[in-house]
Amino acid sequence: MKVAVYGQNYAKEATKKAFKILLEVLLEHKVGVYIEIDFLSQQNETLQNNSTIKTYTELDDSYDLLISIGGDGTILRAITYVRDLGIPIVGINTGRLGFLATIQTDEIESALSEIFKGDYKISKRSLLSVSTSPKHIDIEETHFALNEIAISRKNTTSMITVETHLNDEYLTSYWADGLILSTPTGSTGYSLSCGGPVITPDAKNFALTPIAPHNLSARPLIIPDNTTVSFKVNGREDQFLMSLDSRIVTLPNTSIVTVQKAGFVIKMVELLDETFIDTLRKKLLWGEDRRN
Repeated sequence: MKVAVYGQNYAKEATKKAFKILLEVLLEHKVGVYIEIDFLSQQNETLQNNSTIKTYTELDDSYDLLISIGGDGTILRAITYVRDLGIPIVGINTGRLGFLATIQTDEIESALSEIFKGDYKISKRSLLSVSTSPKHIDIEETHFALNEIAISRKNTTSMITVETHLNDEYLTSYWADGLILSTPTGSTGYSLSCGGPVITPDAKNFALTPIAPHNLSARPLIIPDNTTVSFKVNGREDQFLMSLDSRIVTLPNTSIVTVQKAGFVIKMVELLDETFIDTLRKKLLWGEDRRN
């Protein structure tokens, strides 16, 4: 078995501890271990000189698994390596909430033992694919997002107007700080903090959520995930920001942004006793009210 390991902040004590345990478990199972080269460069010299550990800068379809150490943000970075290769992702949580990275440090050994035995399930997560007119080089390179596409103002405290079309039909012009188009996976992220709904991962929907809208009637909208959505921004500034998960680009107001469902999915590994409803209840502390 060929396993890729990805992480970002090794300086964090929780990440160091999790990585140490993970490496011991992987070597014990005698799998091929490949560590992302920048992440390995943060390790001690002894580990860097370990001949049993190799590095990668890009992935290909020869990998059986990618293990991400960090929070959900780390997984969002990891998918830029996985892309459309179909490599299943395991998330070890050393961050905060962890809707995607659900395996805790003290569960690494038992969880990986189950995974290596094949005792797991795959949750297929849809993505958004973005194009702009005129084309933007950074978006052409990495044009997809697992959580959301967010349109927002830049260098101004004034609101922007986001003219929105669904399948070429005019919907409305949102007068707001911005607008979020989220996947079911991203519904528990930025969209949720702006009042958007939680969507179960297997739902065939996306959510449009305005950011601080001035129109009191502007509410989140659920749309089918086969909808093509286009945005055109107007505002006092000549530019606006667009984020694809954690990646941000600056676009001129002359741009037309078109978003649709990507032609591939991300495969998240889940343990057999793990469910989205259980994760949701735990992470959002539902039922913690004493009256329950």
